Amino acid sequence: MNSEVTKSLNIQKDLQSFIEDYKEKLHELFSERNNENELLTNRGLPPYILREVLECNPLSTFIPTEFNGRGAITSEALSMLETSSYQSLPLSLMMGINGALFLQPLANYGSEEAKSTVFKKFLRKKNMGGLMITEPDYGSDALRMQTGFRYSEDSQSYNIQGLKHWAGLTGWADYWLITARAYDQKGDLGRDIGFFVHDSSNGGIEVLEYYKNLGLYMLPYGRNEINIDVPKAYRLEPKTTGVTMMLDILHRSRLQFPGMSTGHLKRMLDEAISHCRERIVGGSSLFNYDQVKERLAKLQSYFTVSSAMSYFTSTNVPLSQDTSRMDVAANSIKSVVTDYMHEASQSLMQLVGAKGYRLDHIAGRSMVDSRPFQIFEGSNDILYQQISESIIKMMRKSKENNLYKFLKSYSLTENSAEYFKDVLNFEIDSKMAQRKMVALGRALGRIVSMEMTLKLGESGFNSDMISNSLKVIRAEIQSTISSFSNNEEAAVIETYEEGSSWLKFVKA
Repeated sequence: MNSEVTKSLNIQKDLQSFIEDYKEKLHELFSERNNENELLTNRGLPPYILREVLECNPLSTFIPTEFNGRGAITSEALSMLETSSYQSLPLSLMMGINGALFLQPLANYGSEEAKSTVFKKFLRKKNMGGLMITEPDYGSDALRMQTGFRYSEDSQSYNIQGLKHWAGLTGWADYWLITARAYDQKGDLGRDIGFFVHDSSNGGIEVLEYYKNLGLYMLPYGRNEINIDVPKAYRLEPKTTGVTMMLDILHRSRLQFPGMSTGHLKRMLDEAISHCRERIVGGSSLFNYDQVKERLAKLQSYFTVSSAMSYFTSTNVPLSQDTSRMDVAANSIKSVVTDYMHEASQSLMQLVGAKGYRLDHIAGRSMVDSRPFQIFEGSNDILYQQISESIIKMMRKSKENNLYKFLKSYSLTENSAEYFKDVLNFEIDSKMAQRKMVALGRALGRIVSMEMTLKLGESGFNSDMISNSLKVIRAEIQSTISSFSNNEEAAVIETYEEGSSWLKFVKA
């Protein structure tokens, strides 16, 4: 049987067999043939490991069947990401970057020529792709990016020049999806955004610097100077505007974060339970201490909520779904679940104790690897503010000022809002301070998450896990709303140095 036939059969396996084979390969590569801790504390990844991972065709879950992929079925992609993240969070992010930030945008907006060429190389030659949006002076303010493009009728191509950084897979990716704004006749940059697929083998991208990123050692990041020419057929075509297309791409990616988080949270939970059962303190298993049980209950809750988010995305967001208006769901999922990822990692470290404070221990490594998830693809503070802004905008449009009444009628909170009737029964001030907007968004994101958890419970998911999770998330929401209602606000003292040295007040 030749290799092409073998690869084709591998892609055509049923999902369970596909995932089981992938799981076994990852365990073999990361735990049996290599020391997992050593692999993930060294920068980069040995080429043979990446090659064998890609031989399993995990990225085929993002490619439509007409291009010989598995069908770009959301539940399959999330299942693959979950399997990856249980073994290695950085590996899962690598798969997520390829899928959500390159292959899916290409599938939805690429020309037939571009899709046919690129998908074939991903499946046959195990190519990889990434996305470049962020610029050194324009991080969260992406709409003001300075990378620009001009179209040449003579060459039927776009010349794109600029500076990009913090693109995962810097120096590795075979293809890049690069964003830029068009120059007008006066030489000024326009307001809309274009997306271009660039083949790295054509040159034009110079890595000026590789960053010494604090975590996620497996993925290279850096600063890139761009001066490329992209054929006309390799520009993505938006259905309306480029900005709307960017929102669709980013929202879809955020909606799929539970694929990465669920596997990671399950690993944190399994590691914590295993350690607590085996660790004897004061003549008793750590598992028997009440404070420990509270931590473990929260870990189980985080895993359950993340599972509920995976269920929501899988049942509501097929590849064909336009997600540009799904900002509340996308921002709630991304911000809440990434908070949980880091909280879970911190809890595991607390339970393990001193030996967890090592980069080559699962707890220490998870601490630094999970932290960036709260920052990239939208800092959580910003996303929480945007959740509040979106809800307030909808309330204004519906002419409803009472938060509880609105949430009771809103599809993403209609059931969960009932649990908080007393604390949510107040009029919204649309001119509240930014810190209040962030606090409100933090609560709203969890109310949305609770709604998804209730829906998962209706599907037949473990009822004890659902019940436990609802208790934990309700306590979180109550606490957040309580702090939101507190009108005492600390100010920044700009001249804080004056009279702030305690030593001056010590009497000899």
